[in-house]
Amino acid sequence: MKKGGDQKPATIAAQSLGWIDEATRAVSPPLHASSTFVRDPDNQYRSGRDYIRADNPAFDQPEAVLAALERGTGAMLYSSGMAAATAVFLALEPGDHVVAPKVMYWGLRNWLMSYATEWGLQVELVEMSDLTAIETAMRKGKTKLVWVESPANPMWGITDLAAVAEIARAAGARVAADSTVATPVLTRPLELGVDLVMHSATKYLNGHSDLIAGALVTRADDVHWQRLRMLRAQMGATLGSFESWLLLRGMRTLFPRVKTACANAMAVAERLSANPHVADVLYPGLKNFPGHHIAAKQMRGGFGGMLSIRVKGGETAAIATAAKVQIWKRATSLGGTESMIEHRASVEGAGSPCPPDLLRLSAGIEDADDLIADLEQALSRAHQ
Repeated sequence: MKKGGDQKPATIAAQSLGWIDEATRAVSPPLHASSTFVRDPDNQYRSGRDYIRADNPAFDQPEAVLAALERGTGAMLYSSGMAAATAVFLALEPGDHVVAPKVMYWGLRNWLMSYATEWGLQVELVEMSDLTAIETAMRKGKTKLVWVESPANPMWGITDLAAVAEIARAAGARVAADSTVATPVLTRPLELGVDLVMHSATKYLNGHSDLIAGALVTRADDVHWQRLRMLRAQMGATLGSFESWLLLRGMRTLFPRVKTACANAMAVAERLSANPHVADVLYPGLKNFPGHHIAAKQMRGGFGGMLSIRVKGGETAAIATAAKVQIWKRATSLGGTESMIEHRASVEGAGSPCPPDLLRLSAGIEDADDLIADLEQALSRAHQ
């Protein structure tokens, strides 16, 4: 098996590290469906595998590719992004203090403020663009984890990852970053001092809206990482063999997909910034966006495929706009080849910090002119 060596990340992804199936010389790996493995006559497992929940050979290549792309020492696949994210918190102890963003992926925020709090974690939400607020929230010896998300769903706020990592280190805490939107194409948080990177691999890593998956990547193979590995095996939040195969397939086209999505998102953001029916465009690539200078520093080659617009006329006009698109798909997800639009406040419900006039847009890889024209006609018809 060839290793990535000094290959560029785009080559690592497209070639999947250049691995081939040694038995057949196949470029695409075989599917391993067996749930168990045979012991040696002396009762040992010299193959290194005993049961598929923890030792699925289908994990080997996608985990190695993801670790190489993030410049980490190891990666683990999970059955969903939520499974990967919650595992990071479940590896802590009841009573531990954690700091998380006020605006973040709603599913995890909801879990933190309900189950995780009831279980015993002390969760404190802060504005992650305010470094002073983060320093103030830290409790030396008590804060065990700082969770960040950059860009942060659904308003795409940017966190200075290197600065937060420094603050956390001074207090003896670890930092975990949800880098689903940035992807390793644009940002490698481990190189900025972050300890763990989480991906909802359902989104850009797979990129085809046909599987649910999650992943963690670690900077160090330490005690905390081994605890996470044990928890994954014991709790069973593992990915299936076919889904692992699909994920590897998706990662081969990660770089061209993300680059096209970034270009489309920028084109949409610039055009809609001048639309009379749009009150505001939220996109880190715009120079007037708060945090643009930090995004320009830690995101390479683009500012992501995600943006949001705030529609004049409030919630009613926003929902009407989404109802009138013809190319954009009204669907809950992001990072696919197809562009998606969603009235996020309706999804998040009561208690959401998401403005009711906001539409979340996931730019796909279609022609940018078609995407812009579709949004413009929808906005115009919604305001008639």
